[in-house]
Amino acid sequence: MILQTGLRTDIPAFYSRWFANRLQAGFVCVRNPYNPVSVTRYTLSPDVVDLIGFCTKNPAPMFPYMDLLAPYGQYWFVTITPYGKDIEPNVPDKETVMDHFQKLSDMVGVDSVGWRYDPILISDVYPVERHILDFEKMAAYLSGYTKTCVISLIDIYKKVRRNFPQARPVQAAERTEIGKTFAEIGCRYGMTIKACAEGNDLAPYGIDCTGCMTIETFESALHCRLDAPKRKSARSECACYLGNDIGAYDTCGHLCRYCYANANAAAVRENMRLHNPESPFLIGEGHPDDAIHEAKQESWIDRQMSLF
Repeated sequence: MILQTGLRTDIPAFYSRWFANRLQAGFVCVRNPYNPVSVTRYTLSPDVVDLIGFCTKNPAPMFPYMDLLAPYGQYWFVTITPYGKDIEPNVPDKETVMDHFQKLSDMVGVDSVGWRYDPILISDVYPVERHILDFEKMAAYLSGYTKTCVISLIDIYKKVRRNFPQARPVQAAERTEIGKTFAEIGCRYGMTIKACAEGNDLAPYGIDCTGCMTIETFESALHCRLDAPKRKSARSECACYLGNDIGAYDTCGHLCRYCYANANAAAVRENMRLHNPESPFLIGEGHPDDAIHEAKQESWIDRQMSLF
């Protein structure tokens, strides 16, 4: 099975010690975000967890614990954008994160790490021209350390509109210019540019629109085939294979203004205050009325087939 850690929060950046403790304990408990008394207990054994997926803006706090991750397949998406503290107030400076990206790639292998340049937002401070210039500089720096860059355009969700009222949708002409130019830059630096939940409009310009967190992505990292259960995405425009996430909403301390996973900064601060690195739960502890059920887990690796 695939275990996700980054669809709701950034565990490597803020909860690396907790995750290391869970790996050592061999299990983790996860509350259903829509029914908090419903708790799923996942076994963290490499016998049934084929790969752990990470999405982070700061992988470095996990580096001291990489030995604990060695028995597992891994795929890391690291988000690096050109935004400053006005948009991403608590994200480390980009040069540092790019250096850590290179180090991570050396640790886990080029097939197990991807760069995310998203979401793309357009403003007076961040016009299309600036995105193109900054993207090429970053692509040159990361060339040889990844084969993949994922892009997406900002979605104005309700939480985004509340926390970032200045945000506006990207216009069609801007979208086309970005897609066409980024695809050309990707070719120059040995990267496939993938679009995340953007439909197929950018495919004619060389953008891969088949999904970013797909079974094929994980198979490339594992260097083997997976016999994964069929799963339908909750969003028609998304081709990714999602689920089994151990994170929690309203817990990411980066406080990026475009974030869909945080309702507000006060909720994040309160949840981070309740975090206990020794607890089986990311936030808080167990309660007497919790309904705990064991996740159905099994290895999906097809032992009869190999990609190589």
